[in-house]
Amino acid sequence: MSRIALFPGSFDPFTKGHEDIVRRGLHLFDEVIIGIGRNANKQRYFTLEQMTAWIEGTFRDEPAVRVVSYDGLTANVARQLGARFLLRGLRNTTDFEYENGISQVNRYVYEEVETVFLITSPHLAPISSSIIRDLHRYGQPVDAFLPYKLEK
Repeated sequence: MSRIALFPGSFDPFTKGHEDIVRRGLHLFDEVIIGIGRNANKQRYFTLEQMTAWIEGTFRDEPAVRVVSYDGLTANVARQLGARFLLRGLRNTTDFEYENGISQVNRYVYEEVETVFLITSPHLAPISSSIIRDLHRYGQPVDAFLPYKLEK
């Protein structure tokens, strides 16, 4: 049986920190599915189509990575995709507190799913999607934080 992990998130934008978690996850799993969750209550900064294309481009030479978008509960999507693992990155203890609760609920919804946490590489820990959005919104360069180039 293949070890398939779903790496869920809004990825608005997908950062070098996210890329690092996926690439390190490939040492643990046969396939990593990057799941871009749609949230009807949130307005995306970058469109879902843009982000999907940028992420797919980042992993174009990695056949064990694919990108999907989804609505609904992450645990149910993992079950539908045949993923027995949820892959998550932790930058700090605040992330752990937040992710721990979510992992418990995911296990309640899909009893066979295991959440695997990887600690963010130290040089990438300060990077967050919200900081990158703010920098970009106010005209600051952000390419150093992203594994792709933004269209001007």
